[in-house]
Amino acid sequence: MPPKIRELMADLEQSGFENRGGKGSHRNYVHPKVAKPVTISGSPGEDAKHYQVRAVRRAIEESQQ
Repeated sequence: MPPKIRELMADLEQSGFENRGGKGSHRNYVHPKVAKPVTISGSPGEDAKHYQVRAVRRAIEESQQ
């Protein structure tokens, strides 16, 4: 079962990302060590898509280098 959007948002915030806001259901998370912002779309209770999970994992790995 895929994680929920709220779980991805919590993982990003625990890794030091800041929510920069966005339009509608989109949220942009930025980190000083990561070149591109991570965009998460959808309401917090929805299941995350596989590409969203992959983008969050890659961004967290990049922030820890």
